[in-house]
Amino acid sequence: MKRRFQSFDDIDTHGFDAVIDVRSPAEFAEDHVPGAINLPVLDNEERARVGTIYKQESPFRARKIGAALVFRNAALHIETRLAGHEGGWRPLVYCWRGGQRSGAFTWMLREIGWRAEVIEGGYKSYRRLVSQRLYDARLPHRLVQVGGHTGTAKTALLPRLAARGVQVLDLEGLARHRGSLLGGLEVGQPSQKAFESALAAALARLDPHRPVVLEAESSKIGGLNLPPSVWTAMLRAPWLMVEAPIEARARYLAHAYDDVLADGAALKTRLAPLRHFRGHAVVDKWAALIDAGDTVALCHALAEDHYDPAYDKALHAVAPEIVARFSVPGLEPGDLDGAADAMADWLQANAI
Repeated sequence: MKRRFQSFDDIDTHGFDAVIDVRSPAEFAEDHVPGAINLPVLDNEERARVGTIYKQESPFRARKIGAALVFRNAALHIETRLAGHEGGWRPLVYCWRGGQRSGAFTWMLREIGWRAEVIEGGYKSYRRLVSQRLYDARLPHRLVQVGGHTGTAKTALLPRLAARGVQVLDLEGLARHRGSLLGGLEVGQPSQKAFESALAAALARLDPHRPVVLEAESSKIGGLNLPPSVWTAMLRAPWLMVEAPIEARARYLAHAYDDVLADGAALKTRLAPLRHFRGHAVVDKWAALIDAGDTVALCHALAEDHYDPAYDKALHAVAPEIVARFSVPGLEPGDLDGAADAMADWLQANAI
């Protein structure tokens, strides 16, 4: 039995007990339906082998070998990962196109007595729904951006606003990047498709009748592009501007980026391309501060020499509508709690 979904919201609220992706681990790693578990009926090597036989030898031989592998692997999943489910269990299964891999696995599950169904069109149909949501349709949400110079703790304000009942969208969290020259995380970024899946799922859970607060970003976060519907809505969004003294920002940055600042050699390599933009004297000054281990002074210099001029130039180009400004004397937890209180109160009092 096949289940057809008309929109991303339909698949996000599917109502099944589990979603099973039977594609190979490599396919699953690139992107998958949010919340799906991976029970591959062909692993990476098996899929490549069957595909090679199909193209170079015989489609019939490939299907015969593939069928044996699929049922062998499916049996192992039933004996292990699925062994604890009772008779009323209702899983939703998909593969690349909703064809042989998911069909064979679903047939086996239904023969056991589980109420399994297949996503019609498989992952490809799911991906079309993501593209439809993020590329083809206008975003229905009313966005409000939190802006401010680098080091004003904008990212740290988002969970505080969420705790105060404000709808927030953490783009940097979804992109696994801190959104600046030094913003990469050790875990690495997801693929573009996986980022879009997570973003579409996050948007589906937000009420379009209430404002959604997010950090002001460029059209790229690390190596990932913001989809057109989101970027267009961000360009229209009003801004709440956070302002803090550069000394407080330098202390905050030194703490927030301590993992990056700890590796002096790697940090110099990251900063080296800026010689073309900021000049040798400026970058040499940064290098001297790295060698001295003075991370607060380094962050002060980076903000003054690079981040602030770049931000001011970008702000002038975007020319956002700044509807409120929030000045904080420091960026300690108490200061951020106070800023979040003020922002939440402002959003409650002003219709945006």
